[in-house]
Amino acid sequence: MELEKVTKSLAGDDKRRYDDACGLAHALELVGERWAMLILRELAYGPRRFSGLKADLSGISANVLTQRLAELERRGIVRKTRLPPPASVQVYEATEWGLEIEPLIGALGKWAARSPNHNPTLPMSPVSLMMSLQTLFSPERAAGLEARVGFRLGESEYVASVGRERVDIERTDAAGSDVIFSGNSNDVTGVIHGGAPFETITVEGDLGLAKRFLTLFPLPPKAG
Repeated sequence: MELEKVTKSLAGDDKRRYDDACGLAHALELVGERWAMLILRELAYGPRRFSGLKADLSGISANVLTQRLAELERRGIVRKTRLPPPASVQVYEATEWGLEIEPLIGALGKWAARSPNHNPTLPMSPVSLMMSLQTLFSPERAAGLEARVGFRLGESEYVASVGRERVDIERTDAAGSDVIFSGNSNDVTGVIHGGAPFETITVEGDLGLAKRFLTLFPLPPKAG
């Protein structure tokens, strides 16, 4: 069924066809348009409302977001659903197949961060920050550590669970975490990845744990 949807969505659209049997060529036909992979990035940790996607994708217009979501839906990568009561609002979520691209997006981001032209001072959405934690996480530096680290990033809350030399991210209430970082996603990113002082955000809980947590995500060396 999903293959049939993909085939129909691409049929007759020569601008998007590479006429190349390589899986990479077909991947670009599926998610190669501007904003498509960033939309999938934003759906990595669960369903999102249209308004939330637009707010966190800096620079995208409502028309382009609508178009990209429709294309991804036709290809079986994204679907529309409705949250259960009392919310009962329409949201978008990645399909099971669509979610399989998450580690690829993270790996591609880590590769691109090695570019001398990468500008780390540009805006980072809450999801971007959470994905960077999973992408840059160093199991060696986290050896023996077990902790729950919460994040309150505007209206979004997440918990990073560190243990068994891995980190898992969940979009959930941060209350009860061993330490909680609060602030906008850009400022929290500056503390974690940029060495900005704690005073630029709010840090609650175990300060020693917070300081160690910051060491778990070394940036990749620049190419060349």
